[in-house]
Formats: sequence, C-alpha cells, structure tokens
Amino acid sequence: MAVQRFDSGPRLSRVVVHGDTVYVAGLTADKTAGQSVGAQTQEILTAIDGLLAKAGTDKSKLLQATVWLQDIRTVDEMNKVWDAWIAPGCAPARACIEARLQSPAKMVEIRVTAAK
Repeated sequence: MAVQRFDSGPRLSRVVVHGDTVYVAGLTADKTAGQSVGAQTQEILTAIDGLLAKAGTDKSKLLQATVWLQDIRTVDEMNKVWDAWIAPGCAPARACIEARLQSPAKMVEIRVTAAK
C-alpha cells in the first residue's frame, strides 16, 4: 500500500496518508505564539482544516486527537474553541494532557488522525 507525504522536510512530514488513514503531525501556533490559548488553538485548528483538505478529508472524519497544554488549567479556554470547531456528532477519541512544550510562548499543541 502506497504512503503519501505532504509538507515534508528532513525531520517530519506534516501529513502522512496510508491507505484510508490520514495522520497529521502535532501542530503549534506560529502567528499567535505568546497570545492566549484560545487564539493559539484557533490558529492550529484552522491549519488542521487546511492539511486535512490537502489529504482529501475533513474534520467530520476525525478518528483521534491528542491535545497538549502547557498549563492544564487553560483547558476550559481551549475547549471553548475546540467545541465550536468540531463537527457536530463527529467528536474523535481525544486525550488532553499537560506537557512542557517547545517554548513558554507555545501554549498548545494538537495532533489528529482522520479517515479519508
């Protein structure tokens, strides 16, 4: 079975497609780094929409998601943005955990897997 890679570099591919499964790498905010968790979450989810589209799918086909927060106490702020974004009736299996991220300015990272 063929493997497709999108937005690939020497270290990682932002998207890998194997069969009917689409894997999106963990994404952090660039433009909104240092801003609120809500703003960073919105930027990341918009980027995920674009990457899923590039792979021929969308958020209604999410299977799994992992969310890492620099401070788990910001989960409610992140969830407000997440809940507004997720397709109704299509919530993936999700984990949300606290972790030290790349820098203090990057407060959230999200990785998803979707079906085609």
